[in-house]
Amino acid sequence: MITTDSGGISLVDVEVDDPGEGEVLVDLHASGVCHTDHDLRRWPGIVLGHEGAGVVGAVGSGVAGVEAGDRVLLNWAMPCGSCFQCVAGNRHLCEIGSPLQRGPRSHARLESTLHDGRPLRRAFGLGTMSTTTVVPAAAITPLPEGVPFASAAIVGCGVMTGFGSVVNAAGVEPGSSVVVLGCGGVGLNVVQGARISGASAIIAVDTKPTRLELASRFGATETLLADPADVGLGSIAAAVRERTSGRGADYAFECTAVPDLAAAPLAMVRHGGSAIQVSGVEQTIEVDMRLFEWDKIYLNPLYGQCRPERDFPRIFDLYRRGELLLDELVTRTYPLDEVDAAFDDLLAGVNAKGVLLLR
Repeated sequence: MITTDSGGISLVDVEVDDPGEGEVLVDLHASGVCHTDHDLRRWPGIVLGHEGAGVVGAVGSGVAGVEAGDRVLLNWAMPCGSCFQCVAGNRHLCEIGSPLQRGPRSHARLESTLHDGRPLRRAFGLGTMSTTTVVPAAAITPLPEGVPFASAAIVGCGVMTGFGSVVNAAGVEPGSSVVVLGCGGVGLNVVQGARISGASAIIAVDTKPTRLELASRFGATETLLADPADVGLGSIAAAVRERTSGRGADYAFECTAVPDLAAAPLAMVRHGGSAIQVSGVEQTIEVDMRLFEWDKIYLNPLYGQCRPERDFPRIFDLYRRGELLLDELVTRTYPLDEVDAAFDDLLAGVNAKGVLLLR
């Protein structure tokens, strides 16, 4: 599947090279459908998809710890292990392996996938909306038996981003109060992360009642229906203060991807509280600096500060124990030739997560 010059999508046959040194060929079974993939449709000649799970088909020379037949989950922030950021513990910010280091919004790179003899870029170096891909071994994480491919695929971005923003980046503490702005796929995993972290109050905010119903299922203790005309969500901020002893929440997470709401979590938290901008707003906005008063922290974490070898086993352990819901996040699955319908449903907000089934 590749994008076209007109921003559409074509299903085409491509030639995929054998894995080279340090590479793994993966026969993909499932790919999540994400807003970022929709944004990338404006780039012609890209294999879309960056949330994927499947089975190893072959391994290149120098690859250890994985072999043909293994079930695996793909990870788009591929650490090299030796650069400044990796050594400092920020493996998600790898200066060599992360596709985000290739320039502003450079979510794609040239790979060994060919179309009509021409190299194609693959979204985030993965291109999971395809039946087969070749990736660096650093993109591979073992997938335990018993985890459906559709449920596993979404861990590779949406689940990790939401859950990790709570657990790794913010460090939400037991007994604390949390506000979640936006209850789509990422926001629901912020809700889950807050519940698992022991937050005593989890206030979910959205403009859609159906999203708030989902948030309650995933752990929200209270919901607030927002008015799209409420600039900066000032009314919601007032309602949050009423519910948090007049001071504001300990933590607030922005998960809407709406640029005008990038600073909104600052209005939700108390003095000394933490506002976390999860959705990746990158536009230029104006900010009232009084929102930072006083001693407030504003974080813009990438990918929930993911460390695959630490975080993915933890997520799957929580899943096996019934504490973190994955199957319930997959509202609908689609065959590959219904990808346009999957993107339409994404934009309409009818799914928690939609997933393409590739086999």
